[in-house]
Amino acid sequence: MQEKFLWKGRLGPISLRISDTTFRPSTISALVAREIRVDEGDIAIDVGCGSGILAIIAAKLGARHVYAIDKSPDVIEVGRANAEANRVSDRVTFYCGDLFEPLDRSIKADVIIGDVSGIPDALADESGWFPTKGGGGARGSELPIRMLEEARRRLAAGGRLLLPTGSLQDETSIIETAKGLYTRVRKLTERRIPLPSKIASSQVLSDLAERGVVRITTRGSRALWEARVWEVSGIA
Repeated sequence: MQEKFLWKGRLGPISLRISDTTFRPSTISALVAREIRVDEGDIAIDVGCGSGILAIIAAKLGARHVYAIDKSPDVIEVGRANAEANRVSDRVTFYCGDLFEPLDRSIKADVIIGDVSGIPDALADESGWFPTKGGGGARGSELPIRMLEEARRRLAAGGRLLLPTGSLQDETSIIETAKGLYTRVRKLTERRIPLPSKIASSQVLSDLAERGVVRITTRGSRALWEARVWEVSGIA
């Protein structure tokens, strides 16, 4: 089953098709979209592409080609339809698979968009945000760290990677890993985001906070988490 979703972020409004297994564009997607910088003729990789919205934006901004990958079983059908509707299907190719695995080893990118699932598995399953279930590992950092490790082999000389992180995961481990693998890690933007009351009051979140895996702040009666986008570049 598919439905329509109206993207109101950068370059929007853009009408998208979303399936039962497609991750819906989120506040994080909008934050990342604002920070995408593509030079004319760049090659881009969008790993964890979901509906393909960030790949579409990269193509519209001038990328020569975008390789978009997601684990959703119908990403090729959904992504291709969205790219066709937005007249960039000749410059965006969709793959189903794990991180960079579907791509030929020779493909390197000037820009990597690394918006992969990054909250603890238990919280991801309880939240209902992820239609294919599961998150970024037990601490929400394992998948982003693996992405950072594999991305080193995919960045062209002078290339850059956009990395979203947040306080709903073991963010410190991710940033420490990035600083060990790359010579430059620069914060581009951050935002505090209210948590839905169902998640804010959950025992799973409480347990993760008590263990120091996630960090939550409050403003009045609202529980908030922090989202950030980083630019990572230079192979250490």
